[in-house]
Amino acid sequence: MKYLLYILSILVLFSCSSKIEKGIAKAEDYNKFLSIDSITTTSKYFELWNSKIKPDSSQLLSFGNVSGEYSRYFKKTGDIAYLKKAEQSLTKAVEIANINKEVYRRALARNYISQHRFQDALLMAKEAEKIGGGKKDTQSLLFDIHMELGNYDLAEEYLSRIKNMSDFGYLIRVAKWNDYKGDLDTTIAFMEKAREKAVSSKNKELMLWSYTNLADYYGHAGRIEDSYNHYLKALDLDENNAYAKKGIAWIAFSYDRNPEEALRILDSITKNYSAPDYYLLKAEIADYTGDNLSRMENLDRYFSSVKNVAYGEMYNAYNINLYLEETAQYQKALDLAKKEVANRPTPESFSLLAYSNLKMGNKKEAMKIIDTAVIGKTFEPALLYHAAEIYKANGATEKVKEIKGELLGAIYELGPTMEKNIQNL
Repeated sequence: MKYLLYILSILVLFSCSSKIEKGIAKAEDYNKFLSIDSITTTSKYFELWNSKIKPDSSQLLSFGNVSGEYSRYFKKTGDIAYLKKAEQSLTKAVEIANINKEVYRRALARNYISQHRFQDALLMAKEAEKIGGGKKDTQSLLFDIHMELGNYDLAEEYLSRIKNMSDFGYLIRVAKWNDYKGDLDTTIAFMEKAREKAVSSKNKELMLWSYTNLADYYGHAGRIEDSYNHYLKALDLDENNAYAKKGIAWIAFSYDRNPEEALRILDSITKNYSAPDYYLLKAEIADYTGDNLSRMENLDRYFSSVKNVAYGEMYNAYNINLYLEETAQYQKALDLAKKEVANRPTPESFSLLAYSNLKMGNKKEAMKIIDTAVIGKTFEPALLYHAAEIYKANGATEKVKEIKGELLGAIYELGPTMEKNIQNL
């Protein structure tokens, strides 16, 4: 008996050590980035330019520089107030500019993109195009906007106009285009070329951008260790980078199946970073661990945050999913999905509209939308899962089987909470 217990204890220890060795995320790699106490949101540079702005000011350069600082503070803190202040400064700059008019319009369009005001961004970009000047920058911007709007033919047209294999801006956009087409290998190849350009230029912002985007693409490709290492590279450049920390938290949760460590990382982020979707990830992890109290607390924090009217349309997709999966407000979800399709007719918006119809009992209408506006137009696992649910409701078992095979290979992207749902398709 003692011998048997000894053998069992050895097996348990071996099992635990194997689990530890399997884990990618190691606290000693990133702990130093989790202890940031506060984030500075002012500078001598900002104070200098801000002091030049008066109620009746026409200091164009001041408005431009102040808006840039506000945008930077938004990226650092997630505080929507800074993005709105940047918008106010840029709106004033557009109003008073007699020179470089297209520059300020492009900057305001970028601000609108961050707010998910894509139609407003398109209007501003078209004004910049009409004015002329900085032609390549405007065409790059129009590619970005048309991709966000689901106008893929127009996006491809603008991409062809800016073709330059030695240009960082072109490389990241052709990578995005290939990702949309479902060619992940080519996407990664172009992003790696972009990374090389960024590193050789020693431009910190471009390096940071390429590291975090490559980390995402590597994750999609199942190259989890490469993904993890690139998030760490991003943090070496910017210790406050919430996006990179969130990426590591996802690896800890979805790949390592270490929800406690994922929550520890997320808790360190939300001390200084206030984007509402972080609470949704916390709620998802709590759901996985069966901690219903924590799950409800984080959902409440999310809903309290997005009540802020400054967010506008930014969290429509999140809200629709919550109405469908959490609060059973199906009509509310359907109404918002229709609005989202009108504002942004992408496969994601149509998927939400189809899924809302399914929940409302309109399964035939749901399948019609999926067949015409989603299937063949996206490779996003979350959207394919909606399609599979809709096909299942309509008895299209062969289509369900086909999609289920793809979804089983995308568990890491979808997360552990979805694994059982996929198995039950």
